Amino acid sequence: MDCSIVITGDAGIQDYNRQYRQIDKPTDVLSFPSGEVDPDVGRRYLGDVIISYPRAAAQARSGNHPLDAELQLLVVHGVLHLGGYDHAQSEARHKMTAAQSEILARLGLHIAPPQM
Repeated sequence: MDCSIVITGDAGIQDYNRQYRQIDKPTDVLSFPSGEVDPDVGRRYLGDVIISYPRAAAQARSGNHPLDAELQLLVVHGVLHLGGYDHAQSEARHKMTAAQSEILARLGLHIAPPQM
C-alpha cells in the first residue's frame, strides 16, 4: 500500500481545507483517502496526507516535544484517517485514539497528542 505525504504552509493547507471541507482556515493535517489500485504496480493507493509545517511547529512548542515527533504524530493521524479511522463520534474517537497511541508507542514516541 502506498500513500503520499505533503508538507506545506498554512496558506496551502487552508486552500485544501476551503476547497474540500468548506472550512476557510488552516489546520494541522488533512487526509484524502483514495483506495484505488495503482495500475503500474498493482498496489492499493491509500491516498494523500497534507500537513501544515507551521501548525506542526506550533503544536510541538505548545506540547513541549520535538518537531520531528509532532510530524510523526501527524503522519500517523493522517494515515489512520486513510485507513478509515475517524474521530467525529465518541466511540470512533476512542478507537482512533487507542490505535494512534499504540502506533506512537511502537515508534518510541511518548508524546501527548492534541485533543481530537
